[in-house]
Amino acid sequence: MKHARRKPRGRMRNRVASTTGALAVILGAGIGTANAAGKNSAAPTAKEAPLGVADTPDAPPHPDAPANPDAPAPLKAPHTQAAPNAAGQLTLPEPRGHYRVGMTNLHLVDKKRTDPWTVDGRPRELMVSLWYPATQTASHPAAPYLEPAAAAHFLAVRGLPPNAVTLPTTAGHLGAPVDRKAGKLPVVLYSTGRGSDRATGTALAQDLASRGYLVVTLDDTHDDSEVQFPGGRLEVATMAPGTPASKIIAARAADTRFVIDQLDAIARGHNPDAEHAPLPRGLSDAVDMKRIGMFGASLGGAVVPEAMHVDRRIRAGANLDGQFFGPAKTRDLDRPFLLFSSQNHNRNTDSSWSTFWKHLDGERFDLKLRGAEHLSFMDYEVLWPQMAGLLGLSQAQLVQMFGTIAPDRAIEIQSTYLAAFFDKELRHHESPLLKGPSRSYPEISFIR
Repeated sequence: MKHARRKPRGRMRNRVASTTGALAVILGAGIGTANAAGKNSAAPTAKEAPLGVADTPDAPPHPDAPANPDAPAPLKAPHTQAAPNAAGQLTLPEPRGHYRVGMTNLHLVDKKRTDPWTVDGRPRELMVSLWYPATQTASHPAAPYLEPAAAAHFLAVRGLPPNAVTLPTTAGHLGAPVDRKAGKLPVVLYSTGRGSDRATGTALAQDLASRGYLVVTLDDTHDDSEVQFPGGRLEVATMAPGTPASKIIAARAADTRFVIDQLDAIARGHNPDAEHAPLPRGLSDAVDMKRIGMFGASLGGAVVPEAMHVDRRIRAGANLDGQFFGPAKTRDLDRPFLLFSSQNHNRNTDSSWSTFWKHLDGERFDLKLRGAEHLSFMDYEVLWPQMAGLLGLSQAQLVQMFGTIAPDRAIEIQSTYLAAFFDKELRHHESPLLKGPSRSYPEISFIR
C-alpha cells in the first residue's frame, strides 16, 4: 500500500522525541493520531521543547472517559497479528535467544535527592525491573506485563475498563535463579518514551536477556504514566505542563546514574531494595560492572547521551528514533553510538541528529528501518494492532501509527540489531550485520 510522502516538518512534529502529541492521542480513549484526523499537532522546538502532554491540542481525555463511540469500525490491517482469544489475551513475541528469562523488580530510594516533580521534598524513589538469563523457571511464575494497579491505570487512560483485555504475560519468571552458564552478564539499561512506562520496552528487554544480558528497565516516577510500588501504591505523572525537555532529560540521567550505583552495590553483595526483598540467587556474582550499555526509545533515546556524559561507566549507547534535546547533542562523545530510525527519519530530516552525528568521536552507526514509524520502537507496535477494535482504530490509522512492517518482524529486527551492536561494543563479538546491508534483513538501510 502506498501513502503520500509527508513533508519533513510534519514528520518531526509527530516525533517530538516523546509520547506527547501523536502518541498521547493514540493512547487516548479510542482515537487516532492528529494527522489521521487531518490535523497537525503543535511543534515544540528542538532547542528547548516543552513536553507536557497537556500542552498539546491532542491530549488524552480524562482517564474515566469511555472509548470513542464514533470511532470508525476497525478493518483488518495488512500488518496486524492474529486476533487475540476470546478472553482478550494480548501477547508479545517470544524471545529469540537460547536462555530462559528471569525477572525481578526493585524499589530504590535515593535519599540524597528529592523528587524533581513534587513539591513536598520527598526523596527520589524509583522502580526498576531486571531481566536476565535464568534457570529453574518452571517453579517461578511468569511476570505480568504490569502490576494490577498500574495495569488498571494503563487501560483507564485509554478509556478501557480493567477487564477489557488481559495484558501480556511476559517471558520473565519472577525471582528465578540466574543461569550461571551465562557467565558474567553485560548490563544494558533502558529509558522509555515520555509519558509511557518501563513496561513498553518489555519485548526488547526480554529478548536481550535471552541472549545473555542483564537488562534494567527504568521507571522515572512522576514523569512516567504510572508506577506501582510495593503494597499497591500507585504514582502517576505529576510533571508540570510545559516542562523543558532538557530538565526531563537531566532528571532521567541522574536517575540512571543512581540505578547504576545500586547495581554496583548488588555486585558487591548488598541488597539495595527498600523493602529488602530477596534478590534472585546468583545475581550478585553475575553483574558485570565493566560492561554497561544503554538504549532508549523516543525521549528515552535522547536521555542516553546525557546519561553517558553524566556517567562514564556507560560504554555504548543507542537511540531508537528519538529527537535529541539539550546540550548533549552538541558535546563530543567518545564512545560507540547507534542511531536507529523509522522509515522517514534520519539525520537528513532531523537537524538534532545531524548535529549529534558530527560530535560522535567513537564508532557510530545510523540505521533506518523501512516500513516502520516512530511508535514501532515500543511495545505499542505489537499491542495496538491486537487492540484495534477496542480502540476504534482503522487500517489507515494503524498504518499511519506503525507503518506497514509486521509487528513481530519489527521487534525481531530491532532486537537482532541491538544485540549485534551491544555484542560488538560490550563483548567484542563482531557481527556481519553491522558491516552493511543484509539479505536476511532487507528492511535495514545504512545511512552513510
